[in-house]
Amino acid sequence: MPKKIAFLTANEGVEQVELTEPWKAVTDAGHEAVMLAPDSGTVQMFNHLDKADTQQVDQTVGGASVDDYDALVLPGGVANPDALRQDQQAVRFIKEFVASGKPVAAICHAPWTLVEADVVSGRRLTSWPSLQTDIRNAGGDWVDEALVQDGNITTSRKPDDLPKFCSALLESIEHGSASAPTAVTGSAG
Repeated sequence: MPKKIAFLTANEGVEQVELTEPWKAVTDAGHEAVMLAPDSGTVQMFNHLDKADTQQVDQTVGGASVDDYDALVLPGGVANPDALRQDQQAVRFIKEFVASGKPVAAICHAPWTLVEADVVSGRRLTSWPSLQTDIRNAGGDWVDEALVQDGNITTSRKPDDLPKFCSALLESIEHGSASAPTAVTGSAG
């Protein structure tokens, strides 16, 4: 049965391959991918620091409901999650999504948004190495592995990990999270 998957990014700064590869995996599997962002219009993707393609925003995150989606994907890029974690509606959406127990997948720098949503305490995660101190300071257990799954959160480190990340994403969409969600407490930033 096809499912509806939210991809949440800032309007600028997302690493193109970290959006397009999971998007392709989701749509090739017969699911519906929906682009969410803080503002309507387009999302400007990047190949590292160089502008790449754009993608149309389907819905603003402020108008989105967790109830409408079966999973959430948080692509990386340095500027993308740094901007996204400053958007209160995006942070609220991420916090509510994690609390729902539905699958959440974050790659590279995207776990910054999980830190901001105050949902990493007691969780095992991976990310781009420069985030390890932020994750540990937020109470998470950071490890340097290609793929980490803890409850309903799946994380990977970098574009090289995309094959494992996409495979785990599809499995979590098909089968749901591996265990019950961890209780979420604290403020959302």
